[in-house]
Parts: sequence; C-alpha cells; structure tokens
Amino acid sequence: MTSDGRVAVVGGGVIGLSVAWRLSTEYAVTLFDPVPARGASWVAGGMLAPATEAWPGEESALELGEESLRRWPDFAAELRQEASDPGLSTAGTVVAAADRADAEYLEVLAAYLHGVGRHAEIVSGRTLRTMVPGLATSVRRGLSVPGDLAVDTRKLLGSLRAAATRRGCHIVCEEVTEVAADRVVTVVREHTADAVVLAAGARSALLHSELREAVRPLKGEILRLRARRTSLPPPDVTVRAMVEGRPMYLVPREGGELVLGATQYEAGYDETVTAGGVRDLLERAEQVFPSVVEYELVEAAAALRAASSDTVPLIGRLDDGVYVASGHHRNGLLLAPVTADAVLAQLGGHPLPAHVDAAHPRRYLAGRESA
Repeated sequence: MTSDGRVAVVGGGVIGLSVAWRLSTEYAVTLFDPVPARGASWVAGGMLAPATEAWPGEESALELGEESLRRWPDFAAELRQEASDPGLSTAGTVVAAADRADAEYLEVLAAYLHGVGRHAEIVSGRTLRTMVPGLATSVRRGLSVPGDLAVDTRKLLGSLRAAATRRGCHIVCEEVTEVAADRVVTVVREHTADAVVLAAGARSALLHSELREAVRPLKGEILRLRARRTSLPPPDVTVRAMVEGRPMYLVPREGGELVLGATQYEAGYDETVTAGGVRDLLERAEQVFPSVVEYELVEAAAALRAASSDTVPLIGRLDDGVYVASGHHRNGLLLAPVTADAVLAQLGGHPLPAHVDAAHPRRYLAGRESA
C-alpha cells in the first residue's frame, strides 16, 4: 500500500491505539471506537511479564512476549517524548507461593525459565518477606524475576491517544457494525479505506466470521484499592501469587494505590462485577498481603479479555484482506509494541517477522478448511 493510503483501525484499546500511532507515521489513519482508551485496557493490571506468564509448551507465546518486552523501553521513551509519561516501572516482579502445591508450581516455572535462558531466582519465604515487607508469614516460597516490567495502564492509554492524535490520527467515536477489506460500517454511516485493521479485542469475533471460533471473551474482575493512614503501604514491586492453585496479583500505583486482580472465567459478554468475584479476590490477597483488608476500596470493575485457544494472539491478514490484531489474552499491554510494528510491516508489503509468524491467523483458517 502506498504511503498516502487510508487505513481504518477498529478498536481503541491499547492494541488499536498502538497500531494507529505507529501507522500514522506512514498513512492517513482513522480509528473507530465508541469509547476510546477504555475497555479491558483501562481495567488491566499493567504487568509486562512474559516470564511469570510462561509455562512449558507455550514457547511461541514466551518468545513473542520476550521480543515485545525488549521493545518496551524505547516504546515508552517515544511516547514520553511525543505526548506524556506512560508510567513504565522497572521495579520487577516477585511470585509468592502460599502452600506446598503452589511452591511446587514455582519450582517447575523456575526450572523452565532457566532452561530457556531467563533469569529467575527461587527464594525462601523469609527472604521474600525481607524483599517485600508485609507479606504473610504463611508464604512458603518465592520467585524473583527482576527483568519483568509494569506500566500504569491509564497513563499509557492517555499517552497513546494523545500521541496518535498528534501524528494525525482521526478518532471516530462510533460503534462499528461491519468490517470488510475496504470499508468500515458504523451505526451512523459507511467509511471507505484502503486497508482495515481489526483490533477490537474480544468483540473482534462479533465483527468477522473468520474469528468466531478463534477469539472468545474471558471475563476478568479487578479491584483498585488505596492504602490508608493506618495500613501498610503497597509493595514496591509487582507481587504475583498462587493461592491454592489460583493466580492473584498486586500491582502498585502512584498515590498509595494498588491494583488487585484478577478473576478469569467464561461468561460470554457479561461485564457485571459480581460479589463472589470481589470476595474471591480479597480472600486470595489477604492470604498473601494481609494488610490489604485495611485498604480503601476505590473501584471494582470487570472487562473482557480476548482469548485464543493456544495463548498466542492473531496478527496478520485474513482471507478476505482484513488485517487482524486480536486474541492477546492477558498480554495485550505486553504485546502492544511488537503487534504495532508487525502490522506496520505487513501493510508495507513485508512478511511477518519470524518471532511473530506463530501468531498468523492461518493456523485457525487451515484448521477450519480441513474440518
């Protein structure tokens, strides 16, 4: 496509905004989203943590995540220069195990990470409590992963939107009802384009028939808390934990805030916060960081992650010519830089880089054709 081509980006979360920002250096970009810079990206915890998300058998996801993590410092620096500070934190991550089974999980994860050349150190519960004051005395074991990062999601979204707009991206706050290779149809009117990028998260499956079995919504509930004068301050690092086999994370924010997440279950497109979800999160958190029950509850929210069946996103060209950037599961924030760069390369006529090739949607399309 020529450099003066018109590109329509459907979806204004972190993936859509990152794609629009990158593409606006080469093309005339219009982004469509009824409420840009919200949705799952707004609610997310902000962990950039391919190592602590890793598991044996998911090497493609780890490789893609590691590549994107390497790009994050420059990605954040560009945003800081063009718009505002996106809130990147280099404090690292620790993982806590609450019982013997959870400690065994950490042993498996540490061995796997060492096997693929990623630094991660198993530490005793006592050492972990020294590293992170306020952890429960019942924590048995820990894993220190200094290379993982985190980002303030709301600062990031504001920075991306401002940077994309300054590069000339036009944002249309209308709901999209249909997409094709050369047009986007909203509830108001039809818009023509030379290329269309579908980055609408879990709702991508509702907008394209080729994605109906490839992308599905996974509901996640999250809490935002704030330390009070009588409570301990939040940890300085991101704390992930396994509590009776269930994952939990605590991500510190400025102003004494703490993001606690997240539930994860199939609920269709329901985004209601449930009392059971709030209870489960607080119970898990209390077993790891007891002072959390003294915090002020600032916000309870739910959103839909866009999940694929193999934890690898879909990035590439569909059969009808629409480009897709969806299915990032828990790693949309982490994979924003590598996804935006890959879409820019494809629109420029280049093949997907080797580290992104595993994310090409052909793996789903081939399976559907042979069924």
